Amino acid sequence: MGNNMSIVVSDSHTFGTDAVLLANFACVKRKDIACDMGTGCGIIPLIWCKGQTNEVYALDIQPKATEQLEKSLELNEIVGRIKPVNCDIRSLKGVLEFGRFDLVTMNPPYKPVGTGIESLSEAHRIARHEVTCNIDDAVSAAAKLLKFGGRFCMCHRPERLCDIICSMRQGGIEVKRIRFVVERKGRQPWLVLVEGKRGSKSGVTIEKELVMKNDDGTNTDEFRAMFGDYMEGHQ
Repeated sequence: MGNNMSIVVSDSHTFGTDAVLLANFACVKRKDIACDMGTGCGIIPLIWCKGQTNEVYALDIQPKATEQLEKSLELNEIVGRIKPVNCDIRSLKGVLEFGRFDLVTMNPPYKPVGTGIESLSEAHRIARHEVTCNIDDAVSAAAKLLKFGGRFCMCHRPERLCDIICSMRQGGIEVKRIRFVVERKGRQPWLVLVEGKRGSKSGVTIEKELVMKNDDGTNTDEFRAMFGDYMEGHQ
């Protein structure tokens, strides 16, 4: 991952570009008490730990994901800096303290149940389809965890943006920032990054779209910067 940081990945729990972009979009602050829901292999908390963070929790419903993240923490000798929690975000009472967090993130399953080709692997099905968590579940959990003014950041497919905005407002989280991600200029966005604030007034900023590649197929400077020296070693 760069900065002498390594991550354990597997066929069941790995990460994609969307998770890296979300980690950067969330702009974690040094004093933030943060939580990444549906963390999988823990890529988002581990990216944050390349800098300095106050307190980070990593939640996942799959025990093997939690165990895998624990191996990454041991490998990097940072046990204690990230707190893995095996739990269902739909049942957080008594698991984490409500109203305590400055930042909550989630890279949720994108596909509604019954759409597309569902993987034969249970781990893949949970990660990709809304089997154990949908947008409303994610927003409801974030609203419980966040303090007043706390931020919830998530990524999703652009066609689900209306669902995200409606769900956040219903849950007391007002959308404040939206950024679309395109592979190249002029193409349709394949990802949308959304930030909402608990208890905030209405008013949203549409940020300049993030372009991943130049016309010649090389990575843009901004996209390269988000990956840092990880990308330098994986060209």
